[in-house]
Amino acid sequence: MARASYMTEEGLANLKKELDRLTSVERPAISLQIAEARDKGDLSENAEYDAAKEAQGLLEMKIARLEDMVANARIIDESKIDTSKVQILNRVKLKNTKNNQQVEYMLVSENESDIKHGKISVTTPIAKGLLGKKVGDVVDIQVPSGIMSFEIMEISL
Repeated sequence: MARASYMTEEGLANLKKELDRLTSVERPAISLQIAEARDKGDLSENAEYDAAKEAQGLLEMKIARLEDMVANARIIDESKIDTSKVQILNRVKLKNTKNNQQVEYMLVSENESDIKHGKISVTTPIAKGLLGKKVGDVVDIQVPSGIMSFEIMEISL
């Protein structure tokens, strides 16, 4: 049994859009490549055919994974999100206690994470260290470079 994937409506829409692109654009393109390679003759020495078949296998695995995620998606009702303590879909403003630099992250599901846009997965060490904490709490979080200490400045949506 696959586990539920919690995500926003936007995250599910993006997932469905990607799945649609893979099935309606990528899949036919690979089928065409295989057909063209097959038409070139002897398949035992046909590197193009082998490469296209391998790409097809990888694409089908990706499609199956996305279909599974869509089938097991659970939409998070953003109107019921509490901001008294850190949880998924909260924006958290943090102050690094060592250098006073401030950062802001939004905690999202693993498949919606996008560090360039400040969205980190709830499975990351920083997010795990923040979950359940309140404004004013100081948390020490083990990261690959050592221990970082953050003060939670603000929790919002």
